[in-house]
Amino acid sequence: MPVATYVRDHVGRLYRVGETDVEVSGRSRRTVLWAAWAAMLAAGVGQYGFGALIPQLQDRWSVPELFWALALWTVCQAGTAFPVAWLREQKRLTSTGAMWIGAVLCGAGLVTLGQGQLVGYSILGGVGAGLVYATCLSTVVRWYPEKVTRKVAFVSGAFAYGSVPFVLAAGAYFGGGFLMQAGIVIAVVMVAAGAVMKDPPEHWWPPHIAPREWALDRARVPNRSALREFRTHEAMRCGTFWWLYGGVAFAAAVSLYDLVYLPLFVGDRTLGVVALATLAAATGTGRVLVGWISERIGRRKALVWTLATGGLAQFVLLYSQNVAGLIIGATLAGLGTGCCYSLLVGVSREYFGETNGAQNFGVLYTAKAAGALIAAVVLASQGPMFAFTAAGVLGLAGAVLSKHLSQPGRPRL
Repeated sequence: MPVATYVRDHVGRLYRVGETDVEVSGRSRRTVLWAAWAAMLAAGVGQYGFGALIPQLQDRWSVPELFWALALWTVCQAGTAFPVAWLREQKRLTSTGAMWIGAVLCGAGLVTLGQGQLVGYSILGGVGAGLVYATCLSTVVRWYPEKVTRKVAFVSGAFAYGSVPFVLAAGAYFGGGFLMQAGIVIAVVMVAAGAVMKDPPEHWWPPHIAPREWALDRARVPNRSALREFRTHEAMRCGTFWWLYGGVAFAAAVSLYDLVYLPLFVGDRTLGVVALATLAAATGTGRVLVGWISERIGRRKALVWTLATGGLAQFVLLYSQNVAGLIIGATLAGLGTGCCYSLLVGVSREYFGETNGAQNFGVLYTAKAAGALIAAVVLASQGPMFAFTAAGVLGLAGAVLSKHLSQPGRPRL
């Protein structure tokens, strides 16, 4: 039986080496990765799939009411990230337990929506999706400490493009029992994924990679490791934390607006569903692409460019005169507004350290909730000319805020 040993790198980070993934958990870490991916495929339906339901739900509720329902869902989903991170750090919540609770709540959210309960959808579905989202990302981060951004992008991308089949089915076959059937399928997928989710030992490191050499290499690449480990309250005292928070909040506001109003703005129901499916697919695949690009040009630059793209996409959507323009605008909007989340885990760890990375990310992720409130207050009751223009300005403002990012303690040249 291999014996684990601990080593430190040149900045004092601790690594547990000498054990393979199979030896510490009984299964390959790739199995956990694919289980997290499958769960995220199902979890995103509550957010991206809701936009496809809005044309059908208008018979019962007004557009502002539906907008606020999605905003409340987003607040619950994003607000769950920090409590989940804290409970898991305190060993009071296992990954399997979190996944199973999330599965029940996500399924119940869709079922209650089918029964005409918007608040039930928002609270139950939002908290459930937050449990699954936070658990999947934190588990993948622990199993792939040497490839955090790339694997997070892979898993979080499924949160968006996984809803494409639901969006298309909702547009074509929505009727009695549809949401109940979807809720059951989603819950079963999440329960099955949760059954194989297991965390590695703390500080575990894959034995085929020398951690000290890896750490030295990291000091020479665009995405350099944090200069020290920040606790959450220490990170929140840094100006960089709030520049990042503001950028993500503005991107979330734009994304939420697009999800609700894109199907309505188009007019033709079928074309609106296609545009929304394009948005979701571009968001998911774009997260993987942006994660790969950020490894080469740096995450700050990648974040600035994605937010700027999302802002400019709003003007493309507003002034598009044909189907091609609409699809191009939806694609750019998906690439821009949703891709910041795949970068957020890596940015927070590289700026504020890895020891408290899950909790720091959990607080930063609440910027998505702030963005939902901004969208509901500023954009929900406005006409398309003002709303798309305001959304574009918010996206570009997020890019400007992100240009101010720098590692705390490291001088910018």
